Amino acid sequence: MILSLFFMFIMGSIFFCLSHKHLLLTLFGMEYLMLSLYSFFSLFLLFYGCEFYFILVFFIISICEGALGLGVLVSMIRNHGNDYLSSLSVLSW
Repeated sequence: MILSLFFMFIMGSIFFCLSHKHLLLTLFGMEYLMLSLYSFFSLFLLFYGCEFYFILVFFIISICEGALGLGVLVSMIRNHGNDYLSSLSVLSW
């Protein structure tokens, strides 16, 4: 189980590093990383018999991060017409 979660984290990191063209793909990679970390933390706390309050806080923070990312995506599409990360450059006035 831990090996599969580690594999999920490694694959999510590779996907996050290689999808640097579109903002939506970058957000998908980040959410996949959050899902693998959420699964690992829940398994870790279940194994040691701790409380699950940290998982609730982590879940709320990851949902806020996803909502913020989607807000940036919508704003970027409205202003620039696409979701290319290269259009966020400061020098491209």
